[in-house]
Amino acid sequence: MVQDQDPHILQSIEALIFASEEAITFQTICQVTGFDLKYRDLEAAVEALNHEYEATGRTFRIHSIAGGFRFLSEPEHGDLIRKLLAPVIQRRLSRSMLEVLSVVAWHQPITRVDIQQIRGVSPDYAIDRLLERGLIEVRGRADAPGRPLQYGTTDDFLDLFHLSSLKDLPKLREIREILQEHEEQQYLASGGSELPLVPDENNDLQETE
Repeated sequence: MVQDQDPHILQSIEALIFASEEAITFQTICQVTGFDLKYRDLEAAVEALNHEYEATGRTFRIHSIAGGFRFLSEPEHGDLIRKLLAPVIQRRLSRSMLEVLSVVAWHQPITRVDIQQIRGVSPDYAIDRLLERGLIEVRGRADAPGRPLQYGTTDDFLDLFHLSSLKDLPKLREIREILQEHEEQQYLASGGSELPLVPDENNDLQETE
């Protein structure tokens, strides 16, 4: 463990996690600080910091996600923060990008053709944007005619949705609810000019009539 929970070590770790725009890894913390830490030392430091946050009634904790550590707000403040961040998330992920991302997350590794079969429309634009934003990556080639590329999600995807691993993906029913809520928000924001898309029971995404 961190000997006597050295305040300098605790403050340095806290500062790096706070300043990082994504989950910061154990290796990066050691490299930047120059501390000779074991992973259990970092876990002990995080535990000590979280204990302090809890004792002082703070609304956040440090969590282990996407192979690193990041500050996250406590669940009871989720609704309030979602209202604040909703416009940011909508700018980040268009409707088609969110749909394709959900398909890739649940069916990876998956090819463009397979994604199109599930959605019913071309995923090319969404795939290109998701690749640019680092939310998906090429995972190799399928053993099929033409050896098409296969895609999977990245650590940035886990970080964006605050997931420790793909095992933490919500159930299909929850995915449908999230997508429908997102589409309803965009529908209202557009003044009713766009028909929302809702996923059906087979996880396909179809336009409502």
